[in-house]
Amino acid sequence: MTIKSCFSLVQEAKRKIKSINFKNAMKLYNEGETIFIDLRDIRELEKNGKIKNAKHVPRGMLEFWIDPKSPYYRDYFDSKNKFIFYCASGWRSSLSSKTALEMGLINVLNLENGIDDWIKQNGPVEKITIKKN
Repeated sequence: MTIKSCFSLVQEAKRKIKSINFKNAMKLYNEGETIFIDLRDIRELEKNGKIKNAKHVPRGMLEFWIDPKSPYYRDYFDSKNKFIFYCASGWRSSLSSKTALEMGLINVLNLENGIDDWIKQNGPVEKITIKKN
């Protein structure tokens, strides 16, 4: 059995989705009509923060939060909204963008080079503190 590489899955996803660079994403951010979706692990959020006002969607819950028939549905995934998905470097968000499109969301973009580039370009970031019990 041959395992398909994660890199090939990401490349395949990138051919099927639309991506956006920092400059154009920042323009949409400033217009305030696009929801940024952070797909990273909670530990990454705590370490580096997240794009200010972005929604955190754990990668493993994405499909369940998008589906309006799921008990886990989040109403900000209303199909009329515009979305920019991101992760650290753009790999997970490429795969997630493809999945969201396949599920029926139409206004989905992938942030090229992820939050790493956003931070490098001085995009607005908010710190996250995890509540410890």
